Order: sequence, then structure tokens, then C-alpha cells
Amino acid sequence: MTAPRIDTDTLRRLPKVVLHDHLDGGLRPATLVELAAEVGHQLPTTDPDELAAWYVEAANSGDLVRYIATFEHTLAVMQTREGLLRTAEEYVLDLAADGVVYGEVRYAPELNTRGGLSLPEVVESVQEGLAAGMAKAAAAGTPVRVGTLLCGMRMFDRVAEAADLAVAYRDAGVVGFDIAGAEDGFPPADHLAAFEHLRRESVPFTIHAGEAHGLPSIHQAVQVCGAQRIGHGVRLTEDIVDGKLGRLASWVRDRRIALEMCPTSNLQTGCATSIAEHPITAMKDLGFRVTLNTDNRLVSGTTMTREMALLVEQAGWGVEDLRTVTVNAVKSAFIPFDERKALIEDVVLPGYAAAL
Repeated sequence: MTAPRIDTDTLRRLPKVVLHDHLDGGLRPATLVELAAEVGHQLPTTDPDELAAWYVEAANSGDLVRYIATFEHTLAVMQTREGLLRTAEEYVLDLAADGVVYGEVRYAPELNTRGGLSLPEVVESVQEGLAAGMAKAAAAGTPVRVGTLLCGMRMFDRVAEAADLAVAYRDAGVVGFDIAGAEDGFPPADHLAAFEHLRRESVPFTIHAGEAHGLPSIHQAVQVCGAQRIGHGVRLTEDIVDGKLGRLASWVRDRRIALEMCPTSNLQTGCATSIAEHPITAMKDLGFRVTLNTDNRLVSGTTMTREMALLVEQAGWGVEDLRTVTVNAVKSAFIPFDERKALIEDVVLPGYAAAL
């Protein structure tokens, strides 16, 4: 049988699940322009289309310093309750428009306190905005559930505070924890006490690893800190030779530790050379629990629909591949098992059947 052609409209209708997406990397360009004017922040341009193009050009520059610097503009407009409410609400609505049925959004509350908000005020503002977005999406017939991952910045000294926040708000929309920021030179084990605290309190966590740094970063994240998922993890391929898995790669695959892979972002940061040769395809075929993600939608100029389209067009993916990574993502979501099971059986699988 010939596999059905997957056009863009079909891809847009497919139910999607995103586990690795940063709130401050996904603002609408027009919103960024408006909020920047309100707070007096100067942008590279005030034309939304030109601003979107500027972000992608900066991300594609191959300059990691320049890539990271782009976040200063989004963070500048996310220092007030109003800015956080709007960006969080629009975040949810944009996911719903892209066909996402479940998402986990991550951000570091400590980066949103320059305007005088306390850490709890930041978290509560974002949760209120997300709730408003979910209510509007449901009313429009495109329901989406969004859970929050709170991040600690690994190169600063407030990771323990962020972990405490995750524990405090785990019954108020926060589903897990992460550490973000510069990976090379700031190993996960530096924050072992925070991860031990989270484990004692039964709060799941993922760790950015295997992106800017290689196997030692992944080993610490999984074997020392006990991460249930790995953010990116593309350099785990360094432990795979001619299809034969080393001990670390085997451990990750055999214990179903999910890899939160972000193809476009990985190209921009130099972790992969092309979509066709991105490790997500080979690792999927080897049986790893790979998931497909956007990372930073504004910065990378992408959506889940676009990420799927790129893999279909350039890596030869078919419907089964897309369904596999979507189910993988649900299985590894930081929500209870019965809710994951229902999401797969009642939403994802029927949604694929209906779209095709």
C-alpha cells in the first residue's frame, strides 16, 4: 500500500504534544512590539514582520552569544503582571491554533523579577494567564491542556528557590522542574541537592543535557541527578557506533527516558547539520523514546506543524512516525498515568484517525 500524502492542512489537523517549549522564546512579534512600547524598551525594529525575521536571522547566525541575547528583548516585556498575563494567555492560544492538545511550557521565574514582582507573584501571574488561554481555547472548540515546568538557571545561585517553587505550586498547574541556561561549564550535579529535594517531594524533572555539552552532561543528568527526561540529548549519539549502543545510550533507551528533541533549534545551535541527518530519525528507529518539540517558536520561527513538515519533507517521515513521537510525548508527560492514558486513547489516536 502507498502511504497517504501528508499535506500541510493534514499536518495542522493532527493532534500534537510538545514537552520542550520556552515561554520567553515564543512571544508573538506584534505583542512584543506593543509591550516594548509600553515599557519603553528599544527593539531592533518595531515592524512585527521585520522583527520576526530578525529573530530567525539571529538564531541562524551560528553565534550562540547572539542567539541567547535575543531573549533580552522578550524578557524585557515580561517583568510586569500585565505582560506575563498576556504572554501566557497568547502562548496557549497559539498552541491551540497549531493543533497542540497537550503542552508543557517552561520558564525561569527568577528572570521575571526585575520589575519588582516576587517569585510567587511571577508564578501566579503566569498560571492565571495560562488558565485564561485554556478557557478561551476550550470555548473556541480547540481545547488544550498546558502544564508548567519551572526552571532554575544553572549558572546562577537560585536553583534551590526555583525547586521550592515547583514543590509549592505542584497542585496549582506546575507539573515539573528543569534547569536551563549555559550547559558547558555548569554541570547538573552542581545542583544535586535541589534534585534530591524534588525526588523526596515526588516532583518530576527534566534536565537540559547533551546539547552544548556531551556525554558527561547526559550521564550526570540521568545517573547522578535522576532526570526522568533529557532536554535535547542529541549528543547521546556519541555513545552509538554503527548502530551499537554504549552503556549510557542503552540505559536511556531501555529505561524509556524521553529525549526532548528540537530539530530546528538544534540546527541553529550547531547540534545537528541538517533535518535529514538530525539524530531524531536514527534514534527513533533504534527504539529510543524520542519526542518532537519547538524549543523557542519566535526565536526559531517555527511551530509544531512546521517541525512535522520538515521531517516529512526532508527526513522521509510518514504518519506512523509522527504518531509514534506524539504518543511518546504523552507517555512521558509529567501528569498522572490515567490522564496520559486517556489523552492517548481519547484524543491522540482518534485525532490521527480522523485527520487521515
